[in-house]
Amino acid sequence: MLVPLKGRNLYHDVVGPESGQVVAFSHSLAADLGMWAEQVPALTAAGYRALRIDMRGHGGSGVLPGPYTIDELADDLVAVLDALGVSKCHYVGLSIGGMIGQSLGLRHANRMQSLMLCDTQTQSPADAATRWGPRIEAANKAGSLEPIADATIGRWLTEDFRKKHPGRWKQIRDSIVGCTPMGYAGCAQAIGNFNFTARLNTVKTPTLVVCGTDDPSAAPAESKHVASLFPNGSYDDFAGARHLPNVEQPDAFNRVLLKWLAAHK
Repeated sequence: MLVPLKGRNLYHDVVGPESGQVVAFSHSLAADLGMWAEQVPALTAAGYRALRIDMRGHGGSGVLPGPYTIDELADDLVAVLDALGVSKCHYVGLSIGGMIGQSLGLRHANRMQSLMLCDTQTQSPADAATRWGPRIEAANKAGSLEPIADATIGRWLTEDFRKKHPGRWKQIRDSIVGCTPMGYAGCAQAIGNFNFTARLNTVKTPTLVVCGTDDPSAAPAESKHVASLFPNGSYDDFAGARHLPNVEQPDAFNRVLLKWLAAHK
């Protein structure tokens, strides 16, 4: 489904009973809403309504010239909530999706029932320019994310997962290749230009921070610190998972998610 905005559309899908509480999902940079496929059946079976949204320039959503800001990406999600008539939701975001969740907690707290922030940071990495600059350059030169797809998915999932689930691995790699270079660059630039750290003590929404213990960009010690910044923050992790614990360890992830949602209905 599409939400028409000025000059573009936002693609999303909604699955589950209309009477269920809404759980909104935002994916990582270079992914799409299919990243949450393992969560939808568990949520709908428990009576929730799963709302998955493609960020601008990702999946089925239209693209705008960048750079973007994290606040703009958060406002995109609110635009979808408004279009669907959803006054309040639980929110789950991973990586840049977790950064979007922080903006929602800071600027749209009245719309958030709970926050689950996965494998994320609270401010731009010190090496943001050198980390994403060459990747953006390679994608722009090729007109595709194909040149950086293997390295990207290698940071996301373990080699053991690739061997056991080659079909799912290919699906996720294909979603990386399908991301537009303009959308990738705009979102990467948003990651490179934000800092919420000092303000998170004002976020009263219950917040759970989780990570894969083998995530190279969101280590347990860092993620525990992120959780400590929230007045109502909690922490959990998934041993042996990398950047996408929801894909790599879906049963464990779903147990944590459903327990969290049940505690904050």
